[in-house]
Amino acid sequence: MLNGTNSRDVATAQLDELDRKLLQLLAKNSRRTNNSLAEELGIAASTCLARLNALRDSGVIARFTIEVDPQVLGQELEALIFVRIRPGARHLMSNFANEMRSKPGVRQLFFLGGVDDFVLHVAVRNSSDVRQFVLDNLSANPAVATTQTSLVFEHSHGTGEF
Repeated sequence: MLNGTNSRDVATAQLDELDRKLLQLLAKNSRRTNNSLAEELGIAASTCLARLNALRDSGVIARFTIEVDPQVLGQELEALIFVRIRPGARHLMSNFANEMRSKPGVRQLFFLGGVDDFVLHVAVRNSSDVRQFVLDNLSANPAVATTQTSLVFEHSHGTGEF
């Protein structure tokens, strides 16, 4: 079970082998029933539920989400747009990030250390939409110094261990 779990104290949460196995099962399919999880883990359903609640309450499990196939929505093209903020506009980085998160087509936003400041993962209909997104939201933004766009040919999630 989680050791040292104060409310929302993720930094001190210690996961044992059973917690890690539970997280791996949920990462593969977060819609599994508690009973099926408990059965696969070889524990009582009540124990499984208690561990799941502890993981959620401690902040180890931040949220449950769905993944929608962008092609089903007519978004045939995905791109990563690397963004560098102007040195004199560093104070605008938080506003920039909040603004970009709300833009249609933005699936993920990464705040980086290194040469670039942000990477935007966007899903759009076609290359014209990527171009328009960059022109309307980035090139016209006074905080943005440069952008670089890379097309995504394939996107998958890792299955690494916790």
